[in-house]
Amino acid sequence: MTPLHERTFLLLGGSGGIGQAMIRGLLEAGASVLLASRKVPAADTTFAPGVIPVQLDLASSTLAQDLVHLSAQHPAIDGLIHCAGHNHFGRLEALSDNVLDQLLDVNLRSAIVLARHFAPRLRAAGKGSLVFVGSTFGSIGYPGFAAYCASKAGLRGFVEALRREMADTAVQVQYVAPRATRTSMNPPAVNALNAELGNRMDAPEEVAAQILRCMRTGRARRHLGWPERFFVFLNSLLPRLVDVSLRKQLPIIQRYLPEQGS
Repeated sequence: MTPLHERTFLLLGGSGGIGQAMIRGLLEAGASVLLASRKVPAADTTFAPGVIPVQLDLASSTLAQDLVHLSAQHPAIDGLIHCAGHNHFGRLEALSDNVLDQLLDVNLRSAIVLARHFAPRLRAAGKGSLVFVGSTFGSIGYPGFAAYCASKAGLRGFVEALRREMADTAVQVQYVAPRATRTSMNPPAVNALNAELGNRMDAPEEVAAQILRCMRTGRARRHLGWPERFFVFLNSLLPRLVDVSLRKQLPIIQRYLPEQGS
């Protein structure tokens, strides 16, 4: 396993809370970071030493071609960290086509396109890692998050299949699923719902530290938080019990659901 201080990572989702914490952790470990963002940084924007800004729109129809140009300009990339995400809380019937497209493009499609681009390069190099940040909701369907759960469940299944497809290589394929995290991606209604239900929300720094720990140890999959980790296990064996538990929460969840979609 190549030490982090000898690595060059392409980081997706670096503008979010977890992504920002990942940047700090990677730099402290001595790694180089290509920080991808949808917009070109302003000319006067400054970045920490070791961070190289690159433009990459995960929802673009030209993502595959853009990755070819990116790799040509930065051939040292030997790791991918996909922690970009788009969230939506609301009734399914209020979900707009635009938000649905964003959920699927950013959360799922981009991960597949990125892996399709980098997997053969890393296989040929005989080293590297593909790290994907999912969600507890990729393993437990939760009311109000139907489309988001679908996108994250798709990501979980994709990473599992990819890891098994590349099991005869030296490339690490890893999946880390945080529980609720205190980031700006959560609308106020979700924060209030978590508070009323007593759901713990982790700090982004806590989540980033767990991801980095998995990267160092090579652990293939990791669900973060208790009792969420137990409920993931329970849902895989006895989903009926989780159905009953969530049915009891449903009236509270419905009080926080927005009336209108976006």
